[in-house]
Amino acid sequence: MTRATVREWHEEKDWGVLDSGETPGGCWAHFSAVEMPGFRTLAVGQDVAVEWEAAEQDGYRYRAVRVVPAD
Repeated sequence: MTRATVREWHEEKDWGVLDSGETPGGCWAHFSAVEMPGFRTLAVGQDVAVEWEAAEQDGYRYRAVRVVPAD
């Protein structure tokens, strides 16, 4: 998994963008990939670990398949 930071999160649309050195231009993330109990949402600036795949998603070249918020 790669360390990333939440660049933006659209809670009303259930997705956001994560930044890491391994995903230049940003990594698209859907709430369903976020591993946490209860309501799954992230905050701008939050540190996360992300597992990603190369995929075209809403203009991004990378898509998160697993997102784990840092403790």
